[in-house]
Amino acid sequence: MAGDEPPGVSIARKAYAAFAERYDAIAPTKAHNALYERPATHALLGDVDGLDVLDAGCGSGIGTERLARGGARVSGFDITPEMLALARKRCEGLNVAFHDSDLSQPLDWLADESFDRVLSSLALDYVEHLQPVFREFFRVTRPGGQLVFSMGHPMRDWQDERARGGGTYFETNLWGMHWGGFGEPAPYVQSYRRPLAEIVNGLSESGWIIDRLVEPLPDSAMKRQDPGHFEELSKAPAFLCIRARRP
Repeated sequence: MAGDEPPGVSIARKAYAAFAERYDAIAPTKAHNALYERPATHALLGDVDGLDVLDAGCGSGIGTERLARGGARVSGFDITPEMLALARKRCEGLNVAFHDSDLSQPLDWLADESFDRVLSSLALDYVEHLQPVFREFFRVTRPGGQLVFSMGHPMRDWQDERARGGGTYFETNLWGMHWGGFGEPAPYVQSYRRPLAEIVNGLSESGWIIDRLVEPLPDSAMKRQDPGHFEELSKAPAFLCIRARRP
């Protein structure tokens, strides 16, 4: 159902704090993550060996660990303490520094032009206003560096009447649903549905040049693990993955 949260309450923190350990245990192999979004996003990121990478909205560190084991020097941050604790445990001994920070706020603890890559995997859906975030990502990225992110596909969400509520496609609205696949009680997660133009224009107006846009297809292994969702995702995408470049 669409709705509003009280000012100052992070919808991501509220949701993930309630099922952080279940998420951390299930997401590494859950089909939508392991066989759909994550391969597409990391393919856009490419080889990170020797690079400085920011993992923005790192969650429990699943992608962070992959970056660090790929040879990157990683800084990760998240707004949910329970997820950060899991991330620190997962990445113990690796070249990773974690911080408690909010995507919707200035990243003033990071210096200008600090990173070669910025990764934000399925985190921007919890931020109402994207352009300030894109500007901060631009600021902390070195010239020639890249931003890679994934988020809910605007048209997929628009087709779901739970997501669109009573508004129009052109509006940004807050909505929520109970997620399946993460055990009981099913977590209630809210996020923002927005038009594609808001994403694309927000990038370009922040200085980014879009390099690649991917509407991913599921990995063939998903057909065996989750045939129903494999068939659904083979017909229409659930997520959108974008790579942008700082000139």
